[in-house]
Amino acid sequence: MYVSMKGMLERANQGNYAIMAINCFNIETARAVINAAQSLRAPIIVNIVQEHMVNHCDSELIAPIVKMLANRASVEVALNFDHGVDVGLLKKALHDGYSSVMVDASRYDLEGNIAMTREIVEFAKAYGASVEGEIGCMGGTEGTMTSDQMKTDPEQALRFAKETGVDCLAVSYGSSHGNYPEGYVPEFDFERLKEIKKLTKMPLVLHGGSGSGDENIRKSVENGINKINVGCDFMNANTAAIKAHLDKDPNINYWVMMNQVEKESQELVKHYIQLSGSVGKSL
Repeated sequence: MYVSMKGMLERANQGNYAIMAINCFNIETARAVINAAQSLRAPIIVNIVQEHMVNHCDSELIAPIVKMLANRASVEVALNFDHGVDVGLLKKALHDGYSSVMVDASRYDLEGNIAMTREIVEFAKAYGASVEGEIGCMGGTEGTMTSDQMKTDPEQALRFAKETGVDCLAVSYGSSHGNYPEGYVPEFDFERLKEIKKLTKMPLVLHGGSGSGDENIRKSVENGINKINVGCDFMNANTAAIKAHLDKDPNINYWVMMNQVEKESQELVKHYIQLSGSVGKSL
């Protein structure tokens, strides 16, 4: 069933578990993610980042596809515009049928972040859609890792939540976007996370879940995270499956290969669903 993130995240907040949000960019990746969730009776969020939407699958094209896949499933599925930095694209995504959007106004100061996010919150009400905001910044592992100065200030998080009216809040406490160097496991500031949760009492979001390590994921959920974004690990699982099939049979039929890859990539999604504690939590 096709829903916004609001209800599923409210229940996750009350039940102290998290919902997985997996970055997709086409019908195959979205279907793999939804089927993985279906097999475990878990609610799921299909994330589509702005870069992918602009350069590969515009909102008018992808929203009806995901909506149809969602309505064919018996678990809750939300379609979320991830890291929307353009107000026009955020509004167009809502108009075209996205059930949720994430406003990334972290490039602005606090006042500017609040203003842009609040504008989208008000706009989304007409569509019954949920809105995620972000306070604090995260680095990208290709460039600068997240530093202490980039982490979320708990008091600012509380003010941001109150003044924007967002349904969930992405916070920075040690993760970074992208692939970490081999063998590297980030150090999470769980005391900061606990303080933010204590003050806001709202659904909190971990961005950059890929490569964070199972223990960091488990402890994040225990301490208040209710939505976990994973992109790189899922894309890497698809790439690894393609390479394995080509190594085994360089002349493999393209459709046969992609059909198998779609099935095999579900195992990574299932692993994260189990870590998040959302197995069996769909209505």
